[in-house]
Amino acid sequence: MNLPGARERRVSTGGIDLCVVELGDATQPTIVLVHGYPDSKEVWTQVARRLAEQWHVVLYDVRGHGRSTAPVPLRGGFTLEKLTDDFLAVVDAVSPDRPVHVVGHDWGSVQAWEFATVNRTEGRIASFTSMSGPSLDHFGHWIKQRMSRPTPRRVGQLLGQGAKSWYVYMLHTPVLPELAWRGPLGKRWPRILERLEKVPPGDYPTPSLPDDAAHGAWLYRDNVRSRLRRPRADAFAHVPVQLITPTGDIFLSEQLYDGLDAWVPQLTRRSLPAKHWVPRTRPDQLASWIGEFAAANEAAAQGGVPVQDAAPKGAYADRFGGQLVLVTGAAGGIGRATAFAFAEAGARVVVVDRDAEGASRTAELARLIGAPAAWAETVDVSDERAMEKLAEKVAAEYGIVDVLVNNAGIGLSGSFLETTAEEWRSVLDVNLWGVIHGCRLFGKQMADRGQGGHIVNTASAAAYQPSRALPAYSTSKAAVLMLSECLRAELAEKSIGVSAICPGIVNTNITATTRFAGADAAEEKRLRTRTSKLYGMRNYPPEKVADAILRAVVRNQAVVPVTPESHGARFLSRLSPGVLRGIARLKPPL
Repeated sequence: MNLPGARERRVSTGGIDLCVVELGDATQPTIVLVHGYPDSKEVWTQVARRLAEQWHVVLYDVRGHGRSTAPVPLRGGFTLEKLTDDFLAVVDAVSPDRPVHVVGHDWGSVQAWEFATVNRTEGRIASFTSMSGPSLDHFGHWIKQRMSRPTPRRVGQLLGQGAKSWYVYMLHTPVLPELAWRGPLGKRWPRILERLEKVPPGDYPTPSLPDDAAHGAWLYRDNVRSRLRRPRADAFAHVPVQLITPTGDIFLSEQLYDGLDAWVPQLTRRSLPAKHWVPRTRPDQLASWIGEFAAANEAAAQGGVPVQDAAPKGAYADRFGGQLVLVTGAAGGIGRATAFAFAEAGARVVVVDRDAEGASRTAELARLIGAPAAWAETVDVSDERAMEKLAEKVAAEYGIVDVLVNNAGIGLSGSFLETTAEEWRSVLDVNLWGVIHGCRLFGKQMADRGQGGHIVNTASAAAYQPSRALPAYSTSKAAVLMLSECLRAELAEKSIGVSAICPGIVNTNITATTRFAGADAAEEKRLRTRTSKLYGMRNYPPEKVADAILRAVVRNQAVVPVTPESHGARFLSRLSPGVLRGIARLKPPL
């Protein structure tokens, strides 16, 4: 396994030799990662590398996979009971005196549901994180409930999941799956994953894939039909469970987990806009959530904060918890309020501003508010090369951004004829080119990852409200609005949403730095004071704009007016633009 500091050992159980790999400090609490089908432990390498910075991380090849030996005969050798024996042998070897935190993906999750619900594992598991793999017992009851009391909705759910489970039927056929995996399918599988799931190349899949997949077919044959026909009535989880649901999973519907609360007394739900193979496509996100959940349960086990109180409390915690959000212009105003709103929802936040002290302060407060991590980056968004370096650094050190908020902007007031070319360039460089740089660099990373995302561009009510006092500013914001509309059309096929936020008069410090074309220093100071007083009297808080930004991402809204005057101007721009033109001729009272 290509991981620095990896330590390999063999664990024997029931005639099987399991290949077990350990990372990190063995004196720390243990996280055990269980892989699915047709994978080997290498599916977890990127997640394991991140977790090993703080945890004792254990990976093992399930029997018949990777470098673990296969049972003889194969039939009957992959029952959940025998897989539980293997798990207990591993945890007894790597953490004999302390319960472990279990994480399962796909069939690793199916197994781990068994571990978390049978009596003989009580006291050996501290928490369980499940993704893309249900309990077969819960699934069996789910099917029976819908068949015994059919309604159009329930029948639709059965048919929908039945269609998604087509591969299960195929794997029950004799011989053919083995021939396919050891033939053309095994050779093409890496390319299929790259094309359909956007799985990046690396140490996965391994050369053992054809044999792993052929052996693993018995996971289905030994367990699925028997458990779905006769699901256990006592399959209640005796540990806290974190359920991570990829919303784009082509194999499992989200409705499959309806009613799960009845089986899990302590359940934390999270949704992730991604496809099935999230351990490879979203390792940064998973490592954050896994570590956070394990840490909360460690604290609870030692008499600290109860696990249910340790999760993010924001209104959108189930949507943004653990996601990576980058906000420009975040040293104050709307940018800072937006960073705080995402932090309260449990997101990891990258705070960007050319004000280094202000950015650091925002990042520090974001961590206190609820962000699992927050970083400050000092960058001038108008500097193309600096933005390129920022994009490279963020991708390498923090991960691919899930939500980008291009908020940085400057104000400029004054008539067109008094505005110099240099002043025009200054406004367009920040307000327009800063947005272009952000969309181009981070948007491309989102598109290349292939797991969707969202871009928010802060425009303004000035984008559709002409003004004799703000020609340069209004022009820059109108361009941002149209850029957002164009990007939204192009990036929709990449599952990347784009929203333009159009605030009106908001009480921020932009008025304190706004320049006034044609005014000397004394007059500019007077105008700034006067404008700041007017904005303060209006007193519309930036927190309301931040709320609108999070709501726009959740709802994938295209154009979002904020403040009553912005809504009114948007309405008039569609219904009666001549009225707005008439208002624009009035001289502003400054």
